[in-house]
Amino acid sequence: MATVSKENIGLLHEKLTVKLEKTDYLPTFEKALKEYGKKANIPGFRKGMVPAGLIKKMYGPSLFTDEVLKSVDRELISYLQNEKLDIFAQPLPLESDFHQLDVNNPADYTFHFEIGMKPAFGLPDLGKVPTTRYVVTVTDEMVDSEITRLQNRYGNMKDEEAVSAEENVLNLLFTETDAAGTEVEGGIKKDNSILVKYFTEDFRKIWTGKKTGDSTITTLKNAFDEKEREWIIGDLGLDKSAAAAADKTFKIEITKVGLLEKRELNEEFFTQLYPGQEVKTEADFRQKIREEIQAYWSGQAMNQIHDQVFHQLVDHTPIDFPEAFLKKWVKTQGETSKSDEEVEAEFPKFISQLKWTLISDKIVQDHAIQVNPDEIRAFAKQQLFGYMGGANLSDDQPWVADYVEKMMKDRKYVEDAYNRLQTQKIFEWAATQVKPADKDISADDFAKLVEEHQHHHH
Repeated sequence: MATVSKENIGLLHEKLTVKLEKTDYLPTFEKALKEYGKKANIPGFRKGMVPAGLIKKMYGPSLFTDEVLKSVDRELISYLQNEKLDIFAQPLPLESDFHQLDVNNPADYTFHFEIGMKPAFGLPDLGKVPTTRYVVTVTDEMVDSEITRLQNRYGNMKDEEAVSAEENVLNLLFTETDAAGTEVEGGIKKDNSILVKYFTEDFRKIWTGKKTGDSTITTLKNAFDEKEREWIIGDLGLDKSAAAAADKTFKIEITKVGLLEKRELNEEFFTQLYPGQEVKTEADFRQKIREEIQAYWSGQAMNQIHDQVFHQLVDHTPIDFPEAFLKKWVKTQGETSKSDEEVEAEFPKFISQLKWTLISDKIVQDHAIQVNPDEIRAFAKQQLFGYMGGANLSDDQPWVADYVEKMMKDRKYVEDAYNRLQTQKIFEWAATQVKPADKDISADDFAKLVEEHQHHHH
């Protein structure tokens, strides 16, 4: 009769010993051998009439190993379930144990496995940890800028014969060339649409009076200041961080000259943007814009609170790990075994991610956080409308329902959506526990704070 025993070999690190007697696996092996003999197709023999000795010689070793391993797995699984052991990953076998198998000499076998135990731990009291809610000051300039953006977005474009103002919109064809202006074979060729005012001050003068078909040859560094240049470099598919990108030469040809006529600020425009919301005057409109900007920055501030909560939980929750076991497990992951140096280099990031997984699992269990299928359907619908550019679509149209049900049959999509929604609920719960202190901040300073934080984590 098979037995399983456990021995501690380190912090949260145990060795399991599985002892099999011949009677635990031999009957099933002999049965499997007979079944195989009935089905085997071997030239020179009728089906089901192959001699048992030949079947054993040809297929016995693999069938023998399979049946022994099935018996070991069965005993392991039963032991882990009965003892209610909460372990990381799967038991790691000592490979040398499997060299002892011999179909011609069935015997009692002993196998050894290592397991890493999941630790018990408590979470910090989020109500006592320091957190900050950044309150971005919405200025009149921010409101003016957004109104101008909307006026331009909903304005009318009219064709112009020649470039006459910084507000002219130029449809341009960028063609990569060498310094002499000869097109680079296989080089970049891309259309773009740019306001004249986005070029350098000197370059704007070059465009004045130019018409469709006119062109110039220049480097990106000469044509654009740093902020605009970074955007153009990215749009052309170049590496923003590569210094050489700014020195690339392009032929820039005008394919069309236009002028954007801004939309007038009137009740028709207000109603188009905010139907049924009683936005009738410019003052109403400005107030609506201010509220939307404030809501945007409040959302960004909440993301920051979530980020602070994440770091508080990960950095200030003491959790022990079976590091010796986990390093062995990491080493075995992937198509080829990792070196000790690779494991050591990867391990800190691996442990940080594992720590967050344990913490989030504990929050989910302790506070009964659930995601139901209807929430996944609503998420899929929301994503669809996002893909459609936020258009005001009716969500009761048959094709919308068909799309959602199609996504619900996609296992990977459902798993990803479930994880995203669950993570969102974890942070929403955590945000109800903290007591953040408000701190006024400008939009620029807040953006710098976020950028510096992201840079630090990359």
